[in-house]
Amino acid sequence: MFPTLAVPVIAAPMAGGPSTPELVAAVTGAGGFGFLAAGYLTVEQLAEKVRRTGELTGAPFGVNLFVPGPRPAADLSSYVRRVTAFAQEVGAVPGDPRWDDDNYAAKLELVLALRVPVVSFTFGLPDVDDVQRLKAAGSTVVVTVTTPGEARQAQQIGADVLCVQGSDAGGHRGTFVDDGVSPGGGELYGTLAALRLVRSATSLPVIATGGLVSGADVAAVLAAGAVAAQLGTAFLRCPEAGTAAAQREALADGGRRTALTRAFSGRPARGLANRFLVENSPHAPAAYPNVHHLTKPVRATGEVEVMSLWAGTTYPLATGEPAAEIVRRIGAELAEAANSLAERFGRG
Repeated sequence: MFPTLAVPVIAAPMAGGPSTPELVAAVTGAGGFGFLAAGYLTVEQLAEKVRRTGELTGAPFGVNLFVPGPRPAADLSSYVRRVTAFAQEVGAVPGDPRWDDDNYAAKLELVLALRVPVVSFTFGLPDVDDVQRLKAAGSTVVVTVTTPGEARQAQQIGADVLCVQGSDAGGHRGTFVDDGVSPGGGELYGTLAALRLVRSATSLPVIATGGLVSGADVAAVLAAGAVAAQLGTAFLRCPEAGTAAAQREALADGGRRTALTRAFSGRPARGLANRFLVENSPHAPAAYPNVHHLTKPVRATGEVEVMSLWAGTTYPLATGEPAAEIVRRIGAELAEAANSLAERFGRG
């Protein structure tokens, strides 16, 4: 099962740079738990990050894998033209809008060989046989879900733990199937609502994630039945995170709204609104990872108005403290919240 934590805080896997061995080590060293993000890495890069994390911490940590979906059928030609126009403005050349599986099979074999303590999955379900292989290797299997229906499917294939993602979460939605129509790819539930509905649908332990940045937030999801809270946005400005400088500045400014969009990757994700998001969201097809590859060179220019500035709805409340200090502060706030409630209801 999931490791018992001194502070029930998990550093979320954040693909594309923010998740680093240093961040994972700092969070685990302060009594929490951390995930490495395997998404967009080569197998060799992932192996090096796992090795480096093991050097930095003797505590258990996890690796998150993207489950590949089917090849999208959408016609991308008109969206390619839109992205090309943006690319020309920032001196970039659009990427090849290709489909790939993110080297899923090879990454799965790597975490099996390395006996990673916790392996989590996003965007879908691993095969039943692979779940059993992971368990036989000693790994705890976590599946990210956004609805009660997805939670029931995850329980059926043998998941040990569910990570319940609410619609306030920054970055990509973990929906199994993108409906291609609604902003979030399907029905949206706030974090507490999703947590309560999933707990009513399954008997598995649940981790809550989405818009959680404080000890009071953690107390709320623990009271609703979660075993821990997974935080991503709360750690984006940490010195240990690999967050791009332009995104750090936008997060610190706090003046942008967040929105769900397919504009950058072809899959619903929440980020800070900029010109690329606003102008392209109505036109972006449900075509992941093709759109991700198409826009990657544009995003890589570092121009804030064309970057994917992933962040949850409560991002203005996050700080730039070192990760260990954030974990310790949240732990203290959690204890304060629990004591306050106990006193309020006469059980202090």
